[in-house]
Amino acid sequence: MKILVTGGAGYIGSHVIRQLITVGHEPVALDDLTNGIQKRIGDTPLVKLDLASPEATDSLIKAFKDYSIDGVIHLAARKSVGESVERPEYYYQQNINSVTNLLLAMREAKVMNMVFSSSAATYGSPDVDQVNEDYLARPINPYGETKLVGEWMMADAAKAWGLKVVSLRYFNVAGAGFDDLADTSIANLIPIAFNAIKNNKPIQVFGTDWPTPDGSCVRDYIHVLDLADAHITALEYLDQDVREHSVFNVGTGKGSSVLAVIDTIHKVIGKDFEVDLVDRRAGDPAALSADVSRIEKTLGWKAKHDLTDIVSSHYRASSN
Repeated sequence: MKILVTGGAGYIGSHVIRQLITVGHEPVALDDLTNGIQKRIGDTPLVKLDLASPEATDSLIKAFKDYSIDGVIHLAARKSVGESVERPEYYYQQNINSVTNLLLAMREAKVMNMVFSSSAATYGSPDVDQVNEDYLARPINPYGETKLVGEWMMADAAKAWGLKVVSLRYFNVAGAGFDDLADTSIANLIPIAFNAIKNNKPIQVFGTDWPTPDGSCVRDYIHVLDLADAHITALEYLDQDVREHSVFNVGTGKGSSVLAVIDTIHKVIGKDFEVDLVDRRAGDPAALSADVSRIEKTLGWKAKHDLTDIVSSHYRASSN
């Protein structure tokens, strides 16, 4: 299949493109290169486009026809939770307009297959340690809201004109599947911790009095290569005539505490560094991990990499 990967030159997108090529698909990247890096995608064709721009729909229709696109993996989005709180209008303009333009173009060009990059941020702060897809989604920030609205838009398109769609709710994505595809953003715990070590600054731990085994917050960390494989599995699922579910968690089903992540980093790099224990941060749930029974049962997908793999691969790739 010929697959358009929006955000294809980004951290996750570049992994998805390499895995698509590995299994015999023909990807085309779409990226505005604001954060994406073109060399990550090698010889893969690139459509340079701001998906939220007024002219995006016409440009997309042309790209669908020029490249004979069969399906879309939609990854492109603004994704900083903190920035979304500070600039909610911008996040709605960027993330919702992008989905709108994409769906308009897909309908016009009769491109019927979509895998949508959603997020565990749609759940907000659930009152359970392990959350399944039937839990009532109540986002607590504009970023999570835009992802949930995106899911609604996909579902409405499926009813209206037959779009075949799967939405994947990611948990904490980290690691590197290839040494030249490191996560260059400093937005999540593992890259934040390595950046602190690199700059001889302490790693901050927000709260050690949470109701968890070691008192620090617990999260579900998923290797980016496993995530990329989940997209390909979801794409294949769209070929089935009967699809019982359209929303799936993507995680390991196992939580790791902040202190456990820090201990793993210590073991991987083999040297000491400073850790600063500070007060809790407002809005953090004590523990949140994915119930992955649906994706395992329905798609036959299961994460293969553990926390040590994630930390080791990030360390190796970020050291290049």
